[in-house]
Amino acid sequence: MLHAEGSLLTVDVGERSTDTDEIDDVLESFIGGRGVGTKLAYDRIPFDADPFGPENSLFFATGPMQTSNMSFTGRTNCTAVSPLTDGLISSNAGGFMSRHLADTGYAAVEITGESEEPVIVHVRDDSVEFEEVPDLAGATVPEVTERVTDRDEDLSAENIAAIGPAGENLVRFASIMTTETRAFGRGGLGAVFGSKNVKAVTFAGDSPPEIDIDPVQMDVHREAATSDHIMKRQGTTSVTDYANEVEALPTRYFSELSFEGVDGISGDRVEEKKFEKGTCSACAFACKLPTKDEERGVETEGPEYETVMSFGSNAGVDDIVDVMQSNELCDTLGLDTISAGDVVSAYLAAEDEFGNVDLIHDLVEKIAYREEEGDLLAEGVDRVHEELGVENWSVKGMEFPAHDGRTLNGQGLAYATSNRGADHMYATFYAYEYPLVDPDSAFEPTGLDDKPPELVRQENKRALEDCGVVCRFSRDMLNAERFEALFDADFDDLLDIGARVIDLERAFNNERGFDRADDRLPYDVDGFDAALDEYYGIRGWTEDGTVPAASGSHAPADD
Repeated sequence: MLHAEGSLLTVDVGERSTDTDEIDDVLESFIGGRGVGTKLAYDRIPFDADPFGPENSLFFATGPMQTSNMSFTGRTNCTAVSPLTDGLISSNAGGFMSRHLADTGYAAVEITGESEEPVIVHVRDDSVEFEEVPDLAGATVPEVTERVTDRDEDLSAENIAAIGPAGENLVRFASIMTTETRAFGRGGLGAVFGSKNVKAVTFAGDSPPEIDIDPVQMDVHREAATSDHIMKRQGTTSVTDYANEVEALPTRYFSELSFEGVDGISGDRVEEKKFEKGTCSACAFACKLPTKDEERGVETEGPEYETVMSFGSNAGVDDIVDVMQSNELCDTLGLDTISAGDVVSAYLAAEDEFGNVDLIHDLVEKIAYREEEGDLLAEGVDRVHEELGVENWSVKGMEFPAHDGRTLNGQGLAYATSNRGADHMYATFYAYEYPLVDPDSAFEPTGLDDKPPELVRQENKRALEDCGVVCRFSRDMLNAERFEALFDADFDDLLDIGARVIDLERAFNNERGFDRADDRLPYDVDGFDAALDEYYGIRGWTEDGTVPAASGSHAPADD
């Protein structure tokens, strides 16, 4: 079976020390990316670790596909204990950093400990340098990037994973940013960086592993280049009008399911503001959205659909340029746009201020610097909803994305079962309830009959993709046959690896006190408890949502 190659580099920023370990058994069992990050976290992070403590580690991990030239492979995984959910979190970011990480020759890089001074860690194939940067305290993501690139002409924004003031100030949904606009977005990984006093990590080298990728990669790449998919023009915002039409677009802090101002924030409006193509490393699909508005002097990358929801419909805003400004602020300050937009919308609901754009942008800055009411909102919806007097729109502490589960009931179940919390990317089940992938086989949105088995399968496949590491938007081109060719393994065996990753995440979270009580929604779905029982049964978990100490091929430990 194809898997990533290389060793684990551990960087202790407190001790200013490094260590290298061989992890061949982990790579052979979990391929790379999220699987390897999860296994390393399970073995090396104490179950009772404080997310903001030195014992928490971040694991950057690449996969075998990052040594290929195939589209959909410009992604890197990062895993740690989340300060937002208090469970294990994996997030992967696009852009161009993945190839630079692979060029170091390491399969995974662990950042642990806690530095006394703000520091940038420079990881090379033959060295690690600790650059103390006290003058960068409070610096934004572009400012950190400029400092790095000015110091070393061989580095660009593509080599850098950085945080802004939000991460430094331990905002629980702070992001790690790469290429300035691509985010390890969900779960507060930027705050974990901040707790370690790490402003940035850079990756560079000339020692990529030699991995033989099947020629089918070129078929995928060719189809990505020649596809006429609407996402090439509008990215994920291409679904906005449809989601609104079927009442799956959260509006005014989840009080409504459609937005009368949707035309002003639709995919068409985003396409009008798009001024050039945008892509990730080696990808010919080019679905990114460089946008600008000359009149108001706004230039950003995005917004994607989730940001259109969180800072658009959910905040009562019907002007795409206003949403673009919110998106740019979040990227600059290092904030997850979904959680930031939702917690701002919660405040707007409490103050009856929907649509107040000046207030929205003011709150985003105050959150990043933890000033005034921003200090409260920086804790996230789960921790502040009672004080605000609003409903708790979160699962496991994570704020909701779009694709509303009150309409798309299978996606609702997926939000509940996700080990990450309310995360649409964990299973992407919404795609199988919208008739967008295959109209003839799409599920009816309402109800949960027959959905748990497919939910398990899709979660397993998403985990497999994250081990690869390959983009979600490859789904039309990476079928089972191509997975088998690329990874040199039976597809069901590959899905079993995905299942073991999910078991390992769940087992780690169980050790931190998570159980069935955390797999809940803030709304009722008919048949939910029975569907959850069926889901647990398929996974081989207990009726309380915990992983048994031994569960055959899905045991937390290696087979």
